[in-house]
Amino acid sequence: MGLLSKLKQKNEEKTAAIQARVEEYMTLIRVYYQAVMVVNLGITNINAAPDMALFKRTLKIPTTNGRLGMAEKARARKMLTEAYGLSANFFNEIDASIKRGCKKQQDVQNYLYAFQGFSNDLMTLLGTVMQWKLRIPARFRKTLFTATLQSMKDIENPQKFWKKEDVNLMVRETRKLKEKLHYSAEWMAEFTFPIILLAKGCKNAHL
Repeated sequence: MGLLSKLKQKNEEKTAAIQARVEEYMTLIRVYYQAVMVVNLGITNINAAPDMALFKRTLKIPTTNGRLGMAEKARARKMLTEAYGLSANFFNEIDASIKRGCKKQQDVQNYLYAFQGFSNDLMTLLGTVMQWKLRIPARFRKTLFTATLQSMKDIENPQKFWKKEDVNLMVRETRKLKEKLHYSAEWMAEFTFPIILLAKGCKNAHL
């Protein structure tokens, strides 16, 4: 195998590893969301929460006091806190958002659809709204996090505009979903920051 082929293979392997770690992070996020919904709404059919069901079976998590979701919620929160340094406020905002948006089981799909659109838009916007800030080395994590937070505040600020109209359209849609889901700029920064670190190839995605 030639040098260029080896470099290409190495880059592809690195990209695949990063994608796998990002997906692992997002899976834990989905598990936490589903567990909160299961607990809040008293859902007893585990198939209604597929990511949580797989999580439960893979880690062999026993059901606590006959209430589905309690142990899974606690385990997912513990793993997210330990691996990514997410704060208590981060989880509190999720809990409050789901409580507002999911009054009954029929609300779950609409809520998850809105959250998926919101999170996808945030990831798409990162490169545009952060621009040169993404080049801050990961070793300056506090500086990088401060820059991430400022970018999230720019997204929520209706007075902030970008040169490209398609970016402004996406930002406006993201703001609408943000208001619908009741998330703060601080929450958005915490949510996106581990992905920024993972994309930089950091083994430790902790602030």
